[in-house]
Amino acid sequence: MSYKIKEIFYSLQGEGCHTGMPAVFVRFSGCNLRCPWCDTDFTTYTELTANEILDAVQHLQQAPLLVILTGGEPSLQVDDILINALHAAGYTIAIETNGTHHLPQGIDWITCSPKEGSTLTIKSADEVKVVYTGINPEHWKDEIHTSNWLLQPLAKVDITNTDEVVQYVLGHPEWRLSLQTHKLIGLR
Repeated sequence: MSYKIKEIFYSLQGEGCHTGMPAVFVRFSGCNLRCPWCDTDFTTYTELTANEILDAVQHLQQAPLLVILTGGEPSLQVDDILINALHAAGYTIAIETNGTHHLPQGIDWITCSPKEGSTLTIKSADEVKVVYTGINPEHWKDEIHTSNWLLQPLAKVDITNTDEVVQYVLGHPEWRLSLQTHKLIGLR
């Protein structure tokens, strides 16, 4: 079994509840949704086995820490084999998913970033991070359970709606502002 991997790198988590935490990112290639603000090029990738992914993660950071499975949409490829290999090496596993596909058991932290017009298959997450496009995000509360509601501005080079998101959060204090701090400070 091999996985289509765009890149594996060590950095700080730049958004969500774990902002500022060191982590190894495993970015999967491919997605079932084509969001206009997506910042990942999926035209190139390397096929790696679970052991090759684990070797790359350990090469970047030997001390057990957080491994974030991201993409694209990692749930299209992530399986028990990869989860078990990372856990056996002592890593905590987080995933960033759009929530449209089922997840294997054993993921330690689930970040769901639902997209308008999609159908969620996961019903619970550790955090829900909605990219604010001007559409009222309150309906997601009927579709998924979490204790952490995060609202994130669009972050394309020529598009930003940060002021609008700040105003929304000020008027709806159950939401928290999530910024892509890694981009603000020049990290990947």
